[in-house]
Amino acid sequence: MEEVQKKSKFSILTNGLIKENPVLVLVIGTCPTLATSTSVETGLGMGLAATAVLVCSNMAIAALHKLIPDKVRIPCFITVIAGFVTIVQMLLQAFVPSLYSALGLYLPLIVVNCIILGRAEMFASKNTVGDSALDGLGMGLGFTLTLCIMGSIREILGSGTWLAGDWFGLAPGFKGIPILSNFIPGMSIMTMVPGGFFVFACVMAAVHHLTRDKSKIRKDFGCSACAMEGSCSPERKALESGSCAVDAKTAEAMKIAKAAEAKSAAAGTNPAAKTLDPAAASGARTSEREVK
Repeated sequence: MEEVQKKSKFSILTNGLIKENPVLVLVIGTCPTLATSTSVETGLGMGLAATAVLVCSNMAIAALHKLIPDKVRIPCFITVIAGFVTIVQMLLQAFVPSLYSALGLYLPLIVVNCIILGRAEMFASKNTVGDSALDGLGMGLGFTLTLCIMGSIREILGSGTWLAGDWFGLAPGFKGIPILSNFIPGMSIMTMVPGGFFVFACVMAAVHHLTRDKSKIRKDFGCSACAMEGSCSPERKALESGSCAVDAKTAEAMKIAKAAEAKSAAAGTNPAAKTLDPAAASGARTSEREVK
């Protein structure tokens, strides 16, 4: 039992890295991703700030979700998130002013980041405080990893260097490690919006190519994800899932059902009328005679 629980905790933590990466798989939070991934320094700063807010807000919402009325849960979630964003913003302004200036407007906009609000609604409000903290940490690390990868590509291709910046005041004036600057001039478009979209598309395509799994897609969006799965017949499930692996008995039953539907449609009768009890049928006949 302990091994299963440990595996579950570990899967919650690592789920947001690749399998359900909030940016590359769930495709949420793309606005700050494109805006702050011009360099590794700004990407790492935004990722760490969002991770701190994610972990703290998930823990608070998981602890308070039973006290929050369902009708006003979204405004309450935003209020909790805004409180932690304000704390992070004030800390950065006081201790890391260079990063605070680099992030600019996108730092307070963490309040409406779809990643944070989405995890609060989908996970934190339905799970324990510990699991919610692990989920926030995993999703935050996945978001930070994406920003760092995109920032590295855009920085190397855009300026020819890597890891340039003040690094939160620890290395002021650091010009970065020359990668392409000694060979070719930098492509300034890579640090602009078109370059961000191009790199984002390339990284997303690479992740989807490496992690594609059609069986997972069938599991997530097929009959197993439907709340009415138990009430469906095997024939209906086979039609909905588009499965070709239908045995002879099921295929014959499907043919008979289709023939009965066609026959009833041609006769203009309702097959459900056959399920009426005898008393109801005799009552209907009596009322018919009275009308005549």
